[in-house]
Amino acid sequence: MVLAAGLGVRMRPITLAMPKPLVPVAGRALIDRALDALQAAGVAEAVVNIHHLPHRMTAHLAGRQTPRIAISDESAALLDSGGGVVRALSLLGAEPFFVINADTFWIDRKEPALARLALAWDDARMDILMLLAEPASATGHTGRTDFVMDAEGRLARAKGGEGFIYAGAFLVHPRLFADAPSGPHSLNLQFDKAAAAGRLFGQILDGHWFTVGTPEAIAQAEAVLTRLGAAS
Repeated sequence: MVLAAGLGVRMRPITLAMPKPLVPVAGRALIDRALDALQAAGVAEAVVNIHHLPHRMTAHLAGRQTPRIAISDESAALLDSGGGVVRALSLLGAEPFFVINADTFWIDRKEPALARLALAWDDARMDILMLLAEPASATGHTGRTDFVMDAEGRLARAKGGEGFIYAGAFLVHPRLFADAPSGPHSLNLQFDKAAAAGRLFGQILDGHWFTVGTPEAIAQAEAVLTRLGAAS
């Protein structure tokens, strides 16, 4: 599931004429960077939700061969991150699936991060296995850390100070959404539910992570990509 339905308010004026997931960074649209990560992990089909300028999104996605794209159309009403996943559940199946933001991406050092998540998945213990970034290996993040991790990889909310950044990608079992509201709500509802049950786990990214939330962040990301030798 690629979350691509946001309005991109902080990216204005660019997003007045272009959906945020189509914004290019170093010559590649953000949505394609997300789909590339899924492809690298062997994902055959992805669901993409759309809302803002949906015709632009569908036209762009029509040119994508791998993974195959199914559209979850939220043109009538924006459902936020959690509501968007609930809306798409019938397209996602009964097995664990990835959820990935369309405005974050990363450069792997070795193995693809999502493939590493899949290998580490433990259905008996986990409802969510979340990709985390270390602040020292992140570009574009201006807020606090999000989670702390215990020795077993279990996560709890950070209360300031040291911790890890939620990297905008996770593996989740659909059972976590069994009693989720169908209306607009944030995925934080599911994160907190999994954490309260002791079933929210994390894995640290082996690579460099980027979040592109404003026009200024584009040049910042491109400069780091050039420094890392990953601009093309």
